[in-house]
Amino acid sequence: MKWVLRILAALVLLLLFVLAGAWVSFPWYAQALLDRLTAGTGASIELREPGRPGFSGIGFRQLDATVTTKPDSCSTTASTYSVRLRNGRLSWQPIGKGAPAAFALRLDADLASVRQSPSGIRFSQPNPSLHARIDVTETGGLFPAFAPDSVTVKIRNGLVEAGQLRLEKVSYDVLLARSNGWVQQPARFRASSLLSGDVKTPVSDLEATFGLKRSPAKPCTLIFTDCALELSGVRVYAPQIEFNLRNRHTAFELKLDDVPLEQLSPDSGPLGMTGRLSGSIPVEYLDPAIRIGNATIDAAKGTKLVFKTGTTSVIFDAGGRQGAAPLLGSLRARLGLETEKGELSAITLDSLSARFFDGRISSAPARYDLKTGTAATAFSISNVPLPGRISLQGEFSGKMKGRLSGSIPVRLDRNGVAITNARLTVPGSNSILQTPPVQPGGDDALFSKTAGSREVQWEFSDTAVRLNREVAGKMTIAVTLKSLKRKTGGGELLLTSPKGTLTMFARPEKPSLFTVSGFSAGLLGGTVAVEKMDYDLERKHAETLVQLNGIPIQSLLEMQGTSKLSATGTIRGALPVVLDNNLFSIPEGSMDAEKNGLIIYSTTPEERAAAGAGMRLTYEALGNFFYSELLSTITMAPDGNSTITIQLKGRNPDFQNNRPVNLNLNIQQNLLDLFRSLTLSSEIERAISEKVLEKSGGKKEEK
Repeated sequence: MKWVLRILAALVLLLLFVLAGAWVSFPWYAQALLDRLTAGTGASIELREPGRPGFSGIGFRQLDATVTTKPDSCSTTASTYSVRLRNGRLSWQPIGKGAPAAFALRLDADLASVRQSPSGIRFSQPNPSLHARIDVTETGGLFPAFAPDSVTVKIRNGLVEAGQLRLEKVSYDVLLARSNGWVQQPARFRASSLLSGDVKTPVSDLEATFGLKRSPAKPCTLIFTDCALELSGVRVYAPQIEFNLRNRHTAFELKLDDVPLEQLSPDSGPLGMTGRLSGSIPVEYLDPAIRIGNATIDAAKGTKLVFKTGTTSVIFDAGGRQGAAPLLGSLRARLGLETEKGELSAITLDSLSARFFDGRISSAPARYDLKTGTAATAFSISNVPLPGRISLQGEFSGKMKGRLSGSIPVRLDRNGVAITNARLTVPGSNSILQTPPVQPGGDDALFSKTAGSREVQWEFSDTAVRLNREVAGKMTIAVTLKSLKRKTGGGELLLTSPKGTLTMFARPEKPSLFTVSGFSAGLLGGTVAVEKMDYDLERKHAETLVQLNGIPIQSLLEMQGTSKLSATGTIRGALPVVLDNNLFSIPEGSMDAEKNGLIIYSTTPEERAAAGAGMRLTYEALGNFFYSELLSTITMAPDGNSTITIQLKGRNPDFQNNRPVNLNLNIQQNLLDLFRSLTLSSEIERAISEKVLEKSGGKKEEK
């Protein structure tokens, strides 16, 4: 009996030594056990630096697993999933004390990463945690049977990558259970933002509910429900999206439901938006193309965009009107997706067209290269009633009318948007009412005097615009009109074929500097031109030189309201103008006649009979005066008071045997009053009368 006990003790001791040896040497044969367990399963597991098992778990430095799924009737391509866990630990503990026995398994790691081939989609998550339940049942043999019951993984703060595209802060609950046939149940998917490289796209806050259970009627279709995302701050919805695994076809309808534009309005700056947008956008995806068909976007009544500049607000009324066409209708587009080595490399715009109100817009084909971040296209606009929805309020007021047509070539790169030689036209006439504000302290604004006379009506016709914008922000706007008329209570001033170029934001360090260049127009039968003028909005200051050419002298006399003087010939001039805080002055301008002409001072026999000897002499000299030289200078102070000097040289063949005559005139006048009324009693006639009085007093003014 003692020998039996000794033998049993030796066997127990030997078993303990074997178990201890197995525990100590576990890291060396653990891989062999895994290879044996996964043989013939289509899966492989590589365990690096495993620890020695304890009573409740085992740790490891890295685990690499590869699983390949076979093609089926829905997918003709085999998929391979490569999984890597770093610094992980597998732990277990019993669940309950009754029969059948069960264990809870938990797998934790510092980092998990998954790669799917051949798509190249990658997933990673820090600090993943997998929970599983294993049931243990008796088999009647030496070892019990182990049956998995469920597996759950809560994905939080995950990252999904496909080429240069990245979904950040992904969350999703994976639930696989024996009772559900090991099919993933519907769960809510969320992602905070979509990036292209390191640049955030306008897409964010994506949500959808989906699982992997398929309908018998559509065995190859995955169904996503309650889908939503933020697109440039606008929340869009899709009640259901169906994705066919066999032909990779997707069709759904995006919904815009009373999207408030206030949330898109910038917190600061001149632009403000109010109102709501609604619409539907049918989308179809058939690899490798995306189609948008017959989409509609409309704005609710009261939807407006307001741009404030100075004392004037430009208002665009985008709101729907009874019986009117929607903001965008019949919107159709086709996008293509190009791939290179399995990754998205470019997005092409094959076609785009839409009704814009009851006009039309379209786009030329374009290609956006994801590597270079560049694209170029041109938008065409035809007969769009855009001006009819624009109104002005403030110092300038009134509603516009007409229809807009033209083309806008656009180029996009990573630094911004450039526009090259865009051309826009608005045929027809428009008018704007200007009511300049009264200056503080009672001083009048430019060209203003009283509340009744401050109003100025500007009328312009057949507007044509040429627009250029550089990526850095510099913008040039060249405008050509058929005519521009300025009307006041006292008269009107007409510019014919005016044109000029406005340059903005040419100097990033000084955005308040605007430049007018190449301005010219027909004036009073001649021309007026400004080669260049820099205007500082902050200082309200500008200096320039106004060039006059071919201005008929008779037109100037008529503008002055003269009744006795008439003249032939034209003048040219150079007038330096200084604009300072809405007041302008002329330091020292000059004008002269371009060629010889005739001046006639008309009098009646009664006037000549009643005049004195000196007056009759002047009447005779100017009754038929052929001038050979006409020189003039002009200065004007900011308050409008001006001094004009005129030097005349010539002859009257009917006066004293055609002897030479020199005449000098000095005219004191407020030019701002002239601009306000455009017709005044003639200061020239008064100056001539003063000369007559001087002559009768014995002052020699003629030779």
